[in-house]
Amino acid sequence: MRPNAVEAMLPYLADEFANPSGAHRMARRSRCAVDDAREVVADALGFGPHGVVFTSGGTEADNLAVRGVTEATGTVALCPATEHHAVLHPVAASGGRTVAVDSDGVVDLDHLAAQLDAGAGAPVGLVSVMLVNNESGVVADLDAVADVVRERAPDALLHTDAVQGVNWTDVAAATAPADLVSLSGHKFGGPKGVGVLAMRDSTRIAAQMLGGGQEAERRSGTHNTAGIVAFGSALAELSATREGDVARIAVERDRLADGLTGRIEGCRLSVDPKRLATVRPGAGGNGAGGNGAGGNGAGAGRAAGLCQLLIEGIETEALLVLLDRCDVMASAAASCASGAMEPSHVLAAMGCDRATAAGSLRLSLGWCTQPWEVDRALEAIPECVSRLR
Repeated sequence: MRPNAVEAMLPYLADEFANPSGAHRMARRSRCAVDDAREVVADALGFGPHGVVFTSGGTEADNLAVRGVTEATGTVALCPATEHHAVLHPVAASGGRTVAVDSDGVVDLDHLAAQLDAGAGAPVGLVSVMLVNNESGVVADLDAVADVVRERAPDALLHTDAVQGVNWTDVAAATAPADLVSLSGHKFGGPKGVGVLAMRDSTRIAAQMLGGGQEAERRSGTHNTAGIVAFGSALAELSATREGDVARIAVERDRLADGLTGRIEGCRLSVDPKRLATVRPGAGGNGAGGNGAGGNGAGAGRAAGLCQLLIEGIETEALLVLLDRCDVMASAAASCASGAMEPSHVLAAMGCDRATAAGSLRLSLGWCTQPWEVDRALEAIPECVSRLR
């Protein structure tokens, strides 16, 4: 966690422990702290404060978006096949469908249009496209997606899981076309167990957590005041430092990727870096697009903090064991997939065969990553691959 976020939350774990839903003086102080954090989130995302709903994390926020909209409107949802399971599973539960992506994980806009045009069954009420893929690091062009949705299904809402994207994009600009946006605090130096679903003021959802009616009847449950305060503190710090952090981390990520692909035979990135340029906040555009993918997803790009490699002749599970012993913490696919070593559904959707996907390695960098850590990875990973071969 960011030190400032830890410091901000400590009083609300001790003396300021009152329930923000109460009416007495201490409760009012807690409620003011929650509302101050709500204002920070609203400013960072470009939403109204009333549209900010605090949740237990990104998974709950995604479920509230997908299930909340489809249940409120009697519709189904669409999403790319590369989405996080927190979106894929509720989309499937709604009776929805997936949209194809190309070999770099860019949304196939023609297939999206065809799925929106499909007349069988309930109408499409929501399209969910994550801002930054949590495995490949591909940054979606939400403007292009929104254009298709508005043309083919003008009543449908657009949701984006920006849990990974908040670090690496000008998130307010990048998510401007979206009606609903999900965040999770632990991805940017806040605490685990706190998330947000932000929605435009006119958005109607069916609550999934019923009880005391908190969050304007949209998400019942006693507020995690300490976590919410820390979430706001971390997001405020991120907003102030993002541009410089992205510039620094992009250099380290490229040094890591170039070093590993150069030193390990049969090692390549899962996406084409010549096609998908690194997104740099403040560089103009909508805050998300790279140098263009041509045709479908012409504004797509690549996030600075993610490096997904495909390594021939190894199995990632064995590699991760060796790397852990070398103090290099990596993963095969999504690190929130309960530790299960299953083939990456993201790589499968991108057309990667099972044998190649078995050698996938995901390395994540963040605001606290230091050059010596990259040096250590550049030393340890080739050595461990060589031992396995």
